[in-house]
Amino acid sequence: MLYPENCLERLGFNEVRQLIHKHCLSPMGQQMVSKMQVMTKYDQINKFLRQTQEFKSILENQEPLQISTFFDIKSLADKIRVEGTYLVEEELHQMYASLQTVFSVLRFFDERKEIYPNLEALFEHLPVEKNILKKIETVLDPKGKIKPNASPALQNIIGDIARTEQDVRKRMDSIYKQAVGNNWVADGSLTMRDGRMCIPVLAENKRKLKGFIHDESASGQTVYIEPEEVFTLNNKLRDLEFDKRREIIRILIALTDELRPYAPLLLSYHGFLTKLDFVRAKALFAIEVEADMPVLIPAARTRLVNARHPLLYLSFKEDKKTVVPLNIHINDELRIVLVSGPNAGGKSVCMKTVGLLQLMVQSGLLIPVHESSEVGVFDNIFADIGDDQSIESDLSTYSAHLTKMRYFVAHATPKSLVLIDEFGTGTDPQFGGPMAEAVLEVLNNKKVRGVITTHYSNLKLFAGNTPGLENASMLFDNDRMKPLYVLEIGKPGSSYAFEIAQNIGLQKEVLELARIKTGTNQNRIDSLLVDLEREKKQIYDTKLNLSNQQNKVKNLVAENEKLKAFLEENKKMLIKEAKLEAQSIIKSANKLVENTIAEIKEKQADKTVTKQLRQNLQKVLAQNQVKEERKPEPAIPVNLNTPIEVGDWIQLKDSETTGQVVEINRDNLVVALGDLRSVLKKNRVFKISNKQAKKAAINNSYTGSVSEAISNFNAELDLRGMRGEDALHEVEKYLDKSIMLGFPFVKLIHGKGDGILRKLIREYLKKYSQVNRVEDEHADRGGDGITYVYFN
Repeated sequence: MLYPENCLERLGFNEVRQLIHKHCLSPMGQQMVSKMQVMTKYDQINKFLRQTQEFKSILENQEPLQISTFFDIKSLADKIRVEGTYLVEEELHQMYASLQTVFSVLRFFDERKEIYPNLEALFEHLPVEKNILKKIETVLDPKGKIKPNASPALQNIIGDIARTEQDVRKRMDSIYKQAVGNNWVADGSLTMRDGRMCIPVLAENKRKLKGFIHDESASGQTVYIEPEEVFTLNNKLRDLEFDKRREIIRILIALTDELRPYAPLLLSYHGFLTKLDFVRAKALFAIEVEADMPVLIPAARTRLVNARHPLLYLSFKEDKKTVVPLNIHINDELRIVLVSGPNAGGKSVCMKTVGLLQLMVQSGLLIPVHESSEVGVFDNIFADIGDDQSIESDLSTYSAHLTKMRYFVAHATPKSLVLIDEFGTGTDPQFGGPMAEAVLEVLNNKKVRGVITTHYSNLKLFAGNTPGLENASMLFDNDRMKPLYVLEIGKPGSSYAFEIAQNIGLQKEVLELARIKTGTNQNRIDSLLVDLEREKKQIYDTKLNLSNQQNKVKNLVAENEKLKAFLEENKKMLIKEAKLEAQSIIKSANKLVENTIAEIKEKQADKTVTKQLRQNLQKVLAQNQVKEERKPEPAIPVNLNTPIEVGDWIQLKDSETTGQVVEINRDNLVVALGDLRSVLKKNRVFKISNKQAKKAAINNSYTGSVSEAISNFNAELDLRGMRGEDALHEVEKYLDKSIMLGFPFVKLIHGKGDGILRKLIREYLKKYSQVNRVEDEHADRGGDGITYVYFN
């Protein structure tokens, strides 16, 4: 149930209907859009949503589904039901073209069975009767005209007409040449008048040519004469034309009689085409507003994630602006959201977005939200928006509001969604506030769901102290004095009346006088709200900075762990290689010593030979001697009295780690350690020369290799167009490498399509214990066609 009658208009649903109307190909589809209603049955809504989602998938995947020709088959089927009637050539051609579209669509879905199950339900048990096309093809040509050989009689008549026209032309040419030779003819050639071929003759010569005058020119100087000699031939030709028309009608009647038994089937085809046009228009509109299918639930609750008002989105799209997404939830515990905040801050848009998206879902339309959003089903949707004062009904603004409140209180249930804009306005705030609070309390006791906007402080206090109600505010930038259009649930918002007035330049004396008249308590409450807003923003900014710092520290720790593991692994390998090399050296040394002794004995200890052998032995010993490594000289601070500047090289105290300064923020330095960034205190580092920095970089070869690996690593992987197995293989290698290099997150590009590859990849990611969570890209930059993977 919708209340009041103009509820759809006030929430913008009629404008949505008009936009869908433009995407229809046929009047039947447009009529169906006009009759589109808000439904309350879960199964019915779910079926309509899934049909639209499947058709949207077909359009986005550019499937070869050709739908271009739609005609009103129902009127043709109704016509042939009457005995003695017949369809003319144009009507038969419309039927033929429409049936070609029907059979083409049926063939498309038959080749893709069970891929689009909800769309297949549109034509379930609908037979393909191609005999209708064959019967029409025997009579009509591809252009929709009667074939000359549609019947033997028609073929003979057309042949006689051609021969008679040829005789008429020959005779007329002969008479025309004779008249031209006698200078009887006016300017011009043979022409047709009243379906008869005539010669244009000068008026003064009309008695010289025997025949029948059919017409004369406007000036009267030329008359059009049909020669007496061809009159009989023309009469014969006219009789043949009549015979041709009678034969065509006979053929059309016979064909219509053959098609009459198919009238019920033609009505079924008509219904299928109408529904197809309707679903196609809804899918095109969904693509236009970047809509998706939310999770439909049978309960009376909703949770919108990154929701956008479709009309506002299209308006902003033309101006190349973006809509700030809305995030809001209404459930059994948080039933009514009371939105407050500054004027022009987005309160009404927030409420209308919730209402319009709910109407769209319950009408079977996809909505511009993230696919994880949950939308329930409400039996009643009540809206009090705008000024409904009426002279005819003798209703003031406040009386109109109270009339709606009376209806809401009388008919609202736990499955009702109530939307009220500027609750309690239209009368003295001293009385309007308490009245609005009383209505709100009754609605809350009835477990009603809803979104209400207000400026009344008593309603904010009531919502803050009452279970089932929750304050929410539209955020405001205190520094720039501009609304942020972001909804924050959990606290009331200030109207910022004085701040906005001061920003636009209202005189100080007016502001001071207004503050005095407002009252101390009210000013204190409003100031507290403003201060709370400011402190909340400061805490948020601090939290964001802290989160960034923690991520940097986490990356550094991860890199150190990788370095440690690498060194441990290489230490064992180097020791093993050293032992093998030592064994080889010992074996070689033993062999060399034995050979030397043997040679000395052989030469009988000749002094010269012995000396030479000893020199050779000493030379081999020197070659295998391990030279003592010189410890690197500690870096000498350069220009200790010179302050550190951007671009200088620094070294950490008590460490060999070096880096380059890229930014200075008071006592903090942002230092580039390879491809990593870190924030260090000035008292923990000292300057070094470029030469010392290069030497340190050469010594730290592993860090350089890691930095090189990190710099060459691309934090996104494109999987579009890959088969499932190939994509998973690439994902496995890519994740192993990204985890080894310590990346906090990566981006997987898999495209939208039917969502098969996305689901396959996300199921595979659940096997990784290192994966913390996955998220979609922002809707403006690819949405669920891109998956962000965050690691622990």
